[in-house]
Amino acid sequence: MSAAITTIRRRGGRSLVVAPPLAQQIALVSGANRGLGLEVVRQLSATGMTVLLGAREFAAGEKLAKQFRRDGVDVVAVKLDVTVQADIDALSSLVDRNYGRLDVLVNNAGANYDVRDRPSSASIESVQSALDTNLLGAWRLSEAMLPLMRRHGYGRVVNVSSGCGSTAVQTEQCPAYRVSKAALNTYTRSLAAELAGSGILVNAVCPGWVATDMGGPGGRPVSEGAAGIVWAACLPEHVATNGGFFRDGERIAW
Repeated sequence: MSAAITTIRRRGGRSLVVAPPLAQQIALVSGANRGLGLEVVRQLSATGMTVLLGAREFAAGEKLAKQFRRDGVDVVAVKLDVTVQADIDALSSLVDRNYGRLDVLVNNAGANYDVRDRPSSASIESVQSALDTNLLGAWRLSEAMLPLMRRHGYGRVVNVSSGCGSTAVQTEQCPAYRVSKAALNTYTRSLAAELAGSGILVNAVCPGWVATDMGGPGGRPVSEGAAGIVWAACLPEHVATNGGFFRDGERIAW
């Protein structure tokens, strides 16, 4: 399967392309077998995209994907643990072989919301785990998938971050989670700077406090948090939005 890409002109020796129709795009969402990730899959698939539902346990992901397909949308389960390089390498090969491209990458997998820990007493094992999933997981997956975007000069990378990672907020709670998300924000800005002008936009999105297993009860509906992620995943070509931090489509402080 290959989406049609049209080169419209050249500027400074570089081809500029029009985004493929949403119904021809391929998207990958990590941590997608529940909560926010699952709702992102639902909303992206509603646009007509083919969506790869990344789950650490393939059987669990496939059960969900079958339900989507019964509803007439194209969702494919893929095995993906973002802390396991072999999973990422195998998935990169699968996407290349089956689709030849990737248009949207949503780095949603997250872990270690350590609300009871404090910076002076948090276990280093917890900190390492948070960094491995929330920062390095997104880094590993992006490095593996970017060649599939560069090939056609188009892509949208969305790093699901958190207001916890904003340096404008000072609090003692969730130290490992907070530091990992702050690092993810810095990675977002660095990668966006590298890819500026390539046709690949990289942004961080805070979904806000949503009622998920991680966020707990009392948050807003998951559908509202997911909508801001999907907005960044579907940014049109004429919107020069790259290297930003957003909530509900509006910029927020780093």
